[in-house]
Amino acid sequence: MSYFTWSEFDKSVEHIAKKCNLLEFSGIYGVPRGGLCLAVALSHKLKINLISEPIKNSLIVDDIYETGYTLNTFKNIEGAKFFVIFSKNKPTWWNSVYISKKSEWIVFPWEDSLNSQSDRNDYIKKRGLS
Repeated sequence: MSYFTWSEFDKSVEHIAKKCNLLEFSGIYGVPRGGLCLAVALSHKLKINLISEPIKNSLIVDDIYETGYTLNTFKNIEGAKFFVIFSKNKPTWWNSVYISKKSEWIVFPWEDSLNSQSDRNDYIKKRGLS
């Protein structure tokens, strides 16, 4: 397991903000649960309103791209731009701050680190990755 720190999170927010600074968005949507912290931080940094659902020309963010299951549901939203902190695949239509190994389990600072192994097992079971 890898533990991602608040300091690393702040650097990731800065990185994404620099990439998006000159772009105009209709709002920012954070995929629940992992994308919510990132969306709030970027909302403050870029002065973009949070939105409750992704819409045309929105910035859509999440903590990690692993199987594509989550972000693929939003892929065809016109003019949307996608960012994740970590990607376990080489980004094609989405953007990523970091690339990680498929086997690496990342514990984010807003997660309960005492339950990380249980969370990992639940995720693997739910996605059929075992």
